[in-house]
Amino acid sequence: MDDERASEDSSSSPMVETAEIKRTDTMELLKKLKVTVGKDAASIHDHPKIKTLISEDDVAMYSKTIGSNPNAHFKEPSKLSDWCEVDVLRSPLAEDKKSASFISPNETILVDVISHTKHTTVSREFLRAGPRELIATDPRHVKAAIVTCGGLCPGLNTVVREVFMALKNLYGVEQIYGIPYGYKGFYEPDLEIRLLTEDFVSDIHHEGGSVLGSSRGGHHTKMICDAIVDFEFNQVYIIGGDGTHRGAIKIYEELKSRKLKTSIIGIPKTIDNDIALIDRSFGFDTAVEEAQRAIDSAKTEALSAFNGIGLVKLMGRHSGHIAMFSTLASRDVDVCLIPEVKFVLEGSNVMHSHRQLLLHR
Repeated sequence: MDDERASEDSSSSPMVETAEIKRTDTMELLKKLKVTVGKDAASIHDHPKIKTLISEDDVAMYSKTIGSNPNAHFKEPSKLSDWCEVDVLRSPLAEDKKSASFISPNETILVDVISHTKHTTVSREFLRAGPRELIATDPRHVKAAIVTCGGLCPGLNTVVREVFMALKNLYGVEQIYGIPYGYKGFYEPDLEIRLLTEDFVSDIHHEGGSVLGSSRGGHHTKMICDAIVDFEFNQVYIIGGDGTHRGAIKIYEELKSRKLKTSIIGIPKTIDNDIALIDRSFGFDTAVEEAQRAIDSAKTEALSAFNGIGLVKLMGRHSGHIAMFSTLASRDVDVCLIPEVKFVLEGSNVMHSHRQLLLHR
């Protein structure tokens, strides 16, 4: 009887159509989305809330109106079309109607997100990253190069693999090369530039270090640019830290002065997590996890000695993110010193007096 009743209920219930949820960069399709998926769908909230597309009743729900500053000039990033002729092509992602997902060239991310309820506040903004509907190079004619520079970092091979997979499987790029041992791999005659394959990169994310090899220095702008021209690379993906990116800017400027149709893409590499507007830089979580072992060992040593003190120095240069997050995760640290917060060692109510209180606790 229960089965029959359930069958009758299901047959009499109305059919509910589920709308396809997808993100687009056009205002017209935004309007259609509001009709097909509803104003509360995730695909709507993943877009900027353009005031002219929102009803007056909905506008009243928001406490802030964000407008452009007419006296400020938004600096657009450089594009190939600034110095050479390019073809304007639709992205291959547009062929996949179910997963096409593009970011408008006018969408931005606010930097200064803390506001005030009673005062007008200001903020800087950066262009939002993501795939664009229009591209400047036919993927069939792309010859890409990937290079890792500077010190090693957890996750390097994962980044190399994902760049390859995105180029190969999403855009259909066939020629993707790995540059050995950093910048010098472009021009050093004893080092071989190799064509990357799916078999080569399939399991590299399980390995440490860099399968391409990495090195510090070796930057020679003219020789690198000459090699880029000789090998006919038109997309170069450079994975490295601040020094590496200073070199990447010089390469970009040299190629621009030659009016070459070559894109230079910088991928920041730092375990210090000292990059604005991102939650985590790759390698940071691993660094914090490994720091726990050092803290645990220091605690064991300190507790095993009379008036023992465990002192752990962590990486970070001018950034205290690793030390701070390691302290929060450990819960065994009494004092955490980071460069962002000033501290005094001598005198009353400072570090040394606090240390004495801990020792006699």
